[in-house]
Amino acid sequence: MRNQSVKNSIDWLSIFLYFLLVIMGWMTIYSASLPIEETSVFDLEQTYGRQMLFIFFSIPLISILLFLDAKIFERFSLIFYILGIILLLGLFVFGVTKKGQTNWYQFGGFGFQPSEFVKTGTALLLAKYLSFSQINLKNFQHQLIAFAIMGLPILLILMQPDAGSAMIFISLVFVLYREGLPGWYLIAGVSAIILFFLALLFNPLYILIGVFVVMAVHYFNNRKITRNIFVYLLLFLVTAGFTYSVNHVYNNVLEPHQKDRIDVLIGEDVDMKNEGYNLNQSMIAIGSGGLTGKGYLEGTQTKGGFVPEQHTDYIFTTVGEEWGFIGSFIVIAIFVCLFLRILYLAENQKTKFSRVYGYCVATYLFTHFFVNIAMLIKLFPTIGVPLPFFSYGGSSLWAFTIMLFIFIKLDANKVNEW
Repeated sequence: MRNQSVKNSIDWLSIFLYFLLVIMGWMTIYSASLPIEETSVFDLEQTYGRQMLFIFFSIPLISILLFLDAKIFERFSLIFYILGIILLLGLFVFGVTKKGQTNWYQFGGFGFQPSEFVKTGTALLLAKYLSFSQINLKNFQHQLIAFAIMGLPILLILMQPDAGSAMIFISLVFVLYREGLPGWYLIAGVSAIILFFLALLFNPLYILIGVFVVMAVHYFNNRKITRNIFVYLLLFLVTAGFTYSVNHVYNNVLEPHQKDRIDVLIGEDVDMKNEGYNLNQSMIAIGSGGLTGKGYLEGTQTKGGFVPEQHTDYIFTTVGEEWGFIGSFIVIAIFVCLFLRILYLAENQKTKFSRVYGYCVATYLFTHFFVNIAMLIKLFPTIGVPLPFFSYGGSSLWAFTIMLFIFIKLDANKVNEW
């Protein structure tokens, strides 16, 4: 049967939400980086001028992605993944170190961060692997291969070291759970995070007493199911070992800047003029916006340059200050609409490859969105994670654009799927 045209099947709602976020992002970057003497919006010496250039080149990039045969992305998923791994390996030889992290290539005045693009290659290969009919994530061997696809880029990124980007890859475990991964993996991961922070705040002995009580109640209240006392004992011993190792990891393994970020989150002897400065200023900026904000280009915290990196990781502070609670709510609502739209489209795909890839895209975007905003209001440790389509940077904008429009192309092509 002859392939049908996909032009009439393109999801224009997703494209509209994308451009809406990109335009609002540029407006925010313009406000956050506007010099005392205004210049042309195309001035490449200014942050907003370069971002305008990145947006301009996104348009032909989108056209190419929508023009390509959708089968290319599945057929060459392994090639895309390998190219990404090669780019990560190249950083150890040709990479430029910024803020203690060797995660950039530098070409003149422009930088290139390969980890942003490796996310798409990893999502494509993971979707390809899970689309095989014989793959069952209840099988331990199949789980190991899926974790290996995710784990290789995570390992290379941690060696840069860039814990923030590595964490984004780890979020793909939610996609694996959607496709059949046993739930105890998620329970174990969440429990480990909770225990880590509890062990920093309280005496480990008190924590273990609480764990013992919970496990005892669970054991005696579930007499109708098969229970093994040795499994409970082993689980308790693992928990005890992990809990008592937290202080050692915190004091001897984590880098000073990583410990500072955790201290800021849990409120441990934080100097607001040093390690707590960024978070304190971002909360002041967001809080000062009130209900309706101070007005576009009228943010005093923004204009005073009190919030460092305000055009990148802290871009949402400008939204909170100038657009207020109402404006912030609208921006968040637009993001949520895009996430829900991607999930809706993913669930209605005819092929497992397209569905899994769609869930990977939604997971990546949501994790970036959640972590970026949560770290500004002291709900998450401060790490270098950009806000999709909003934060300044060609690498992040083009990487998110490629990621999203590959899925839009796959969705449009479902008219040719059986």
